[in-house]
Amino acid sequence: MKVPVSQILVRFLEKLGVGTIFGIPGSHILPVYDRLYDSPIRSILVKHEQAAAFMAGGYARASGEVGACITTAGPGATNLVTGIASAYSDNLPVIAITGEAPTHIFGKGGLQESSGEGGSVDQVAMFTGITRYHRLIERTDYLGSVLNQAAKYLLSGTPGPVVLSVPYNVQNELVEESLLEEVAFARSYCEPVVPAESIEQTLALIRAARRPMILAGYGCILAGARESLSHISERLNIPVASSLKAKGAIDERSALSLGSLGVTSGGHAMRYMEQEADLVLMLGAGFNERTSYVWDKRLLAGKKLIQVDSNPQQLEKVFRADLVVHTDLGPYLGALEAAIEAQRITPREPVDVDAFVKAAQRAIDAAGETIFSRQFDHVKAFYRWLEEQFPEGLVMFDDNIVFAQNFYRVSRKDRFYPNTGISALGHAVPAAIGAACAIGKPMFALLGDGGFQMCAMEIMTAVNYDIPLNIVLFNNDTMGLIRKNQHQHYHDRFIDCDFVNPDYAVLAKSFGIRHVRVESEEDLAERLSGLDFRRGINLIEVLIDRDAYPNYSSRR
Repeated sequence: MKVPVSQILVRFLEKLGVGTIFGIPGSHILPVYDRLYDSPIRSILVKHEQAAAFMAGGYARASGEVGACITTAGPGATNLVTGIASAYSDNLPVIAITGEAPTHIFGKGGLQESSGEGGSVDQVAMFTGITRYHRLIERTDYLGSVLNQAAKYLLSGTPGPVVLSVPYNVQNELVEESLLEEVAFARSYCEPVVPAESIEQTLALIRAARRPMILAGYGCILAGARESLSHISERLNIPVASSLKAKGAIDERSALSLGSLGVTSGGHAMRYMEQEADLVLMLGAGFNERTSYVWDKRLLAGKKLIQVDSNPQQLEKVFRADLVVHTDLGPYLGALEAAIEAQRITPREPVDVDAFVKAAQRAIDAAGETIFSRQFDHVKAFYRWLEEQFPEGLVMFDDNIVFAQNFYRVSRKDRFYPNTGISALGHAVPAAIGAACAIGKPMFALLGDGGFQMCAMEIMTAVNYDIPLNIVLFNNDTMGLIRKNQHQHYHDRFIDCDFVNPDYAVLAKSFGIRHVRVESEEDLAERLSGLDFRRGINLIEVLIDRDAYPNYSSRR
């Protein structure tokens, strides 16, 4: 039996496990939309295609399944670029289906044509560097092969975004319904074998160390290795710091958590690494600019380093290691945990992390290096309030980053998603909407007023579909990071950072959502008490002085 290609594409999405698709229809993609009408896939109309890609990424993060977005040709496709690049940076399984002008008018200047012919925009070239796989499907004879390749990249152990561009006439062509039988929809994980000698070498270095520590990266979370990581830390009394992206790799409220390591952190984990540790077990972490304090060699001076990662490109990318293990973190930590029990390794003396952190903070205060002044006390109180109010855990998409990194302790039940990939402003709100379509936990999007104005219209997407959402807006009437840099490094020569904000109470009223404004620690609990964080849509405006700057340097 023959069916249109548009129907094959929708069934392909269904078989991938797509539950929701985000996008904006246009003339060149209407055949696929018409088939979505009869599909169980929920279709969400967004306000801008960039947000559709961010939503698909948020959906993929929260669900662990394939996220999907759909746009028309030309500007619909070009508007996807930043969102697809974000998915590429974060290895998210996101598929984008885009329309295209009919093939018979390629090169003739057709409306919204992006075939690359006749001087038109070249969509293939545009997406080549930011996708795992992209194909302009001009004929049907290779459609099965294309879909098989797309599924492979979306369902692999190291996924990434896929873009399929389908001309209008191709969407309407008939193909055999059995074509999808050519596609392998099984998830493919290539788990490297854990070399037995690497476990013994790891244990030998741990035994020889006076004060080992663990640096947990996002690889631990991707590998589903949080339980093993916690057990090893507790069994051997080894404190754990995390990269920003891996906050929550172990419960940050546990006695062995050093918190987050990085240039925008309070510095406790950095001081422990520099002053106390003689061995660092680095698990699935990359020493990027933020984590390494701009590649500061003092971090690892005079220490042994074990680096374990499934991505060979991360191994010794910045610092030389004494032991390098290329393997999947899940099997590695499972094998290490089993060896610790089998060999009945004696735990070392407990480390009083709390006492160290308090002493470190006193030293930081005495040196005038405190990252936050009293002007941020109400912000700190807000995050402590969040910790108390959601024992079931919450989901946090964070564009601001610096506050949550220092003030919020991610529990085992929380999910924390900092915007650390390409760090595009305007990401948190659409990403949180996408995640809310996948899971039912209380959903928070945190961002500054500059980023908010890039995505504020997507609040109406949440309103249109009654999607619960809590937006935390830090309002200081400026692009805070830029103003801080111009203050620190450019002698207060402020340019293009300050702006006039709208009245957010009036804006929220026009959206039909709740609004509260937090100005001090004293009014915080009272103003937040009347909000429905689990079923409502709320805009929480937190006022911050324009001239209040976190005390860290962004100079390279």
